Amino acid sequence: MLTVICIIFFFGYLCIAFEHPIRINKAASALATGVLCWTLYAINSGSMVAPESIPTWFADKLASQGDGHLDHAKLSLEFMADGQLHTLLAEISGILFFLLGAMTIVELVDAYEGFALVTKRITATNKVKLLWIVGVVTFFMSSVLDNLTTTIVMISLLRKLIKERETRLLFVGIVVIAANAGGAWTVIGDVTTTMLWIKNKISTFEVMVRLILPSIVCLVVPLVILSMFLRGNVHRPEADEYQMEKAITPNQQKLMLFIGLIGLISVPIFKTITHLPPLMGMMGSLSVLWIVSELVHRRIDHEYTRSTTHVLEVLKRVDSSAILFFLGILLAVGCLSSTGLLTSAANALDSYVGNYSIVALLIGLISAVVDNVPLVAAGIEMYKFQVDHPFWHMLAFCAGTGGSCLIIGSAAGVAAMGLERIDFMWYLRYIAPLALAGYLCGAATLGLLDAYVFNNGSAKSDKAFINGEVSLCLPFEGSILSLNSCRR
Repeated sequence: MLTVICIIFFFGYLCIAFEHPIRINKAASALATGVLCWTLYAINSGSMVAPESIPTWFADKLASQGDGHLDHAKLSLEFMADGQLHTLLAEISGILFFLLGAMTIVELVDAYEGFALVTKRITATNKVKLLWIVGVVTFFMSSVLDNLTTTIVMISLLRKLIKERETRLLFVGIVVIAANAGGAWTVIGDVTTTMLWIKNKISTFEVMVRLILPSIVCLVVPLVILSMFLRGNVHRPEADEYQMEKAITPNQQKLMLFIGLIGLISVPIFKTITHLPPLMGMMGSLSVLWIVSELVHRRIDHEYTRSTTHVLEVLKRVDSSAILFFLGILLAVGCLSSTGLLTSAANALDSYVGNYSIVALLIGLISAVVDNVPLVAAGIEMYKFQVDHPFWHMLAFCAGTGGSCLIIGSAAGVAAMGLERIDFMWYLRYIAPLALAGYLCGAATLGLLDAYVFNNGSAKSDKAFINGEVSLCLPFEGSILSLNSCRR
């Protein structure tokens, strides 16, 4: 049955990739894939869930609620439904409502022409110059915000800056690469880096020092390559200055832009202070902006606005199909994780490769196909290296940036795909080679730094506990530059 689930996932993946030729919306394909995978898993849970994989506390809890005895088939079904699917749905709902909140804030600021204040200050029309400005701004914004929110904000800005769709899509591709690269070198910039930080695998300052240069390389390489092919200037979309100035005052624009950006920036700060999920911070920011919008809305003559500024109308403009697509993808990948397929893949990589940095490199490439969160979670469980071991930094970099190689490989890419209707094959043809070049160059840079800078070329050993067993390896033996792998 695991084979059938893999076939369904692969077929659904192809339907998403060839959305335009088959003329079926990718959200429908993703939802069908996720539901079918979980349905097959539920029907065959008795044979697919191993008894040892069910926690004792879960079995005791069910036994205390029933007659004190449950057969394996009943216990497996309950564990699949309550212990796995419900937990996954809680995680997915947090992501989806976070996405909904971020998209609503961006749409609301846009309704008040807040981004016009930013676009007016970006006067560059030369494609190459504008490309570098957009890439650098996205990179550093993503290190403070998360890459998903940054992508949503930057796509809204690009719609104000570039009229031609084909040119804008190239810039959106760079935004995806820059957002993932920028989020990899801080503990609040990417969910996988945050996971490693919460699990006490990396420290805040150390990961910034070690990963900022590789992350910069990961962005600069695609920028340099693309700059060699871009020529000419971009054309700005036409704006009705009369209507904007008459309907919405500059002070109202500044107020909504300021509150919107502060609200987005405060989300990671809120999480760090309260340890509550990012969803809570995003909803809090949305509520504040919503209240302010209601007060400002009363003073605007909407006869002269391009669209209503009322929040209920703004919510209608949020792309619900993108959210449903995200739901389907996360359900499908969550099923692969729950059945143990992802853990098996990670163990296979460990057995056949052995070199831990190459394992991290492959995990990054695999994360372009499936979600990087369960892959990193599997890596955390497989390896028990000490805090700030080179492997954890390599894993943080690869899992954070490898998803750029495919449009559905990261939250930033999925958001861009939904917002700009980017074709999977178009991204694979024009952006994926750039992302792969940046990814490999960034990983090589990190390997050089680990081998010759941070370890100072010394053969200082450290102990690593792998799956409960002790092994002795050199910190730089896991480098991608090393020919010898660290064996158990």
